[in-house]
Amino acid sequence: MSRYIFNIFIYFFHFSSRRVFIDNGIRISYNHMDEHNCFHAKKEGIKLIRISNIQIPGLETRKPRRLYVYTPRGYARSEQRYPVLYMFDGHNVFYDSHATYGKSWGMKEYLQKTKLPLILVAVECNPEGTRRLNEYAPWDLDIPELGRLEGQGRLTMEWFTRTLKPEIDRKYRTLPDRAHTLIAGSSMGGLMALYAAAAYSEVFSRAAALSPSLWAGGLALPALLAETRFPEPTRIWLDIGTAELPPEDHHALSALFETAAILTKSGADVAARVVPGAEHNEAAWEKRIPIFMDYLYPGA
Repeated sequence: MSRYIFNIFIYFFHFSSRRVFIDNGIRISYNHMDEHNCFHAKKEGIKLIRISNIQIPGLETRKPRRLYVYTPRGYARSEQRYPVLYMFDGHNVFYDSHATYGKSWGMKEYLQKTKLPLILVAVECNPEGTRRLNEYAPWDLDIPELGRLEGQGRLTMEWFTRTLKPEIDRKYRTLPDRAHTLIAGSSMGGLMALYAAAAYSEVFSRAAALSPSLWAGGLALPALLAETRFPEPTRIWLDIGTAELPPEDHHALSALFETAAILTKSGADVAARVVPGAEHNEAAWEKRIPIFMDYLYPGA
């Protein structure tokens, strides 16, 4: 039976700065990847997070974008296989020094603290001009200040599911089935996580859409969600912060809960939450990590 959860929460969390030592000798290598520019974001004699420079066919950038692959503690010392979480805006996921506005999600600290048996794969967006909007928009957009933008979200997800995921499954000891494949993002990345959960429901069983840009989905998004019959299990997290909105603007809140209602009717388990005082930024999303992760994958 589908579950529909509405909660209002304020979250306060503190993250440990304790270091995790990962022995990971895996080197990702596949077409469109510049192996000569492969480097480690952090070295402690052994590897924590692999970062490689890549190009995505059809979505090329002037400067190769970064692909981040985190493997959990003890990865190289066991034969265990792991669930995989895919995330958008990869440059904002792990390191403040890489983040657009100088503050990351802090996923590295969260994973270090919890020791979750999870592989995390994060892909940097295209930062050039409006290209992030293009590749994170499943449908064309009409924005008064920018004009009409071609939506390339489907092309983005085709690459995620047909190129990236098979290579990650080949190079790493993953649990490749739907039940162990998750996806998450915020803002336009949140819209993409929601789109991926529906349009690629055979691939992803769990999705987190933090502060999703539902406005960019127009009428196409609710139509897609309504026509999707989500397999079991499907868990979808939606949230929004009250400080993201003008006090008189209730449309975004209504859209969030209307989206949750459609998802529920289509067979998904949904948690929809409003976070008082939370802004639209990485610092706010970081505080929600333990909650949405526990919802998506309890006991992971």
